[in-house]
Amino acid sequence: MTSDRVTKAVIPAAGLGTRFLPATKAMPKEMLPVVDKPAIQYVVEEAVAAGLNDVLMITGRNKNALENHFDRATELEYLLETKGDIDRLAAVHHSTDLARMHYVRQGDPRGLGHAVLRARMHVGDEPFAVLLGDDLIDTRDPLLERMIGVAGARGGSVVALMEVDPLTAHRYGIATVVRTRDDDVVRITGLVEKPPLGTAPSNLAIIGRYVLDPGVFPVLETVAPGRGGEIQLTDALQELVHVAPGVHGVIFRGRRYDTGDRLDYLKAVVQLAVDRSDLGPDFEPWLEEFIAARAELRSGRVGA
Repeated sequence: MTSDRVTKAVIPAAGLGTRFLPATKAMPKEMLPVVDKPAIQYVVEEAVAAGLNDVLMITGRNKNALENHFDRATELEYLLETKGDIDRLAAVHHSTDLARMHYVRQGDPRGLGHAVLRARMHVGDEPFAVLLGDDLIDTRDPLLERMIGVAGARGGSVVALMEVDPLTAHRYGIATVVRTRDDDVVRITGLVEKPPLGTAPSNLAIIGRYVLDPGVFPVLETVAPGRGGEIQLTDALQELVHVAPGVHGVIFRGRRYDTGDRLDYLKAVVQLAVDRSDLGPDFEPWLEEFIAARAELRSGRVGA
């Protein structure tokens, strides 16, 4: 029996993280710290905040640290309890008790579509959410809850979209859309994965949040490999665009932090640290002084 209620989240986490080598030689990129939590924990917390307490992580070789992070650490817990370090003990318990975590390996690295297909047995005939770990969404700007609501009201699948600089559109999956009566909701009429520079049909880029109808699975099984010889989720959704009730997009205008490359990762750390009540009051003035000192140094060099 098919359920219309979204209760499960799928998080693909099988990538090798080559852009962060050598840091990711022996550690999953999803475990890179963003301030004092690994990036993957932010993603799981977002799913849980949207009411998705059943989380399936699609992993690969050398990803045991992901399972360990969300598992009990009895020796560490005992040590913290003995020392009376209640705050850190609570932080350790928090990651353990976040959600019902499940894991399956992707096996062959055949793209995002293939990773999502590996979730079929766990998801069954229910709609489900997919959250990519490179995109962190600020908790003050809920996105996933809105997407789940749109999927419930309109049916079909829903993708998150964000307006990007047209000069960078070739780096994303890009949507062609028709507006609806809701300012932040569009009906998608076409999708293209990373169009050549200057050929993008719009500046609405797909970001790493999806609410998918289970009808995507049989399409993923038959869709031809696309860009890079991989099974592209975008290509499967393109086929569903023409099948009622279609595919809709939610245009996100909130705060998003990209941890997908080194520069954007550093920006994400700074942005989140400045907004922290326990770090921001000391960190932000230091940051302003640091920037001012750098500017003065550059000015002195120019003057010389």
